[in-house]
Amino acid sequence: MTKTQLLNSLQDLPDSFEPEQLIERLIALQKMEEAVEQAKRSEVITVGEAKQRLAKWLM
Repeated sequence: MTKTQLLNSLQDLPDSFEPEQLIERLIALQKMEEAVEQAKRSEVITVGEAKQRLAKWLM
């Protein structure tokens, strides 16, 4: 995460906010960045594969 991304997240919040709101945004941003990196490394699965994995858990 960069300072610019942090500052943009802060600017997107209302003038009055709870600290948890900022934390949630930062966590979401970090998770999205991780997902993009995983996709770049081809570390993703298809929707069909995900459904198969979930089906095993739900049985």
